[in-house]
Amino acid sequence: MARIAGINVPTNKRVHIALTYVHGIGLTSSRDICNKVGVSQDKRVNNLSEEELTKIRDLIDSDYLVEGDLRRKTSMDIKRYLDLGCLRGLRHRKNLPVRGQRTHTNARTRKGPAKAIAGKKK
Repeated sequence: MARIAGINVPTNKRVHIALTYVHGIGLTSSRDICNKVGVSQDKRVNNLSEEELTKIRDLIDSDYLVEGDLRRKTSMDIKRYLDLGCLRGLRHRKNLPVRGQRTHTNARTRKGPAKAIAGKKK
């Protein structure tokens, strides 16, 4: 089991797919990491040498904001919006979509299940 940034990445998957299991690393970032370290993307994680794993770990630690630090930064940004009282903060406070989506219909993921309004039927 290879541990990268405190996460056990799956060993039987290819390197650039396994790296996406780390919060904050997507497919593009994982491909960039493989290219910078010089590891083939087609190589499986269980075939990586310890030296290659160390290079990947060091690169992620130095250049990327991942896992706990990224989650902390995101929550601090949301708290900052709430404290400012700007539109984004108000939308976060009311549990409404923040980035301009329509709410007349849709937005059920953010708003939760529909609530019936008494006396509405006519």
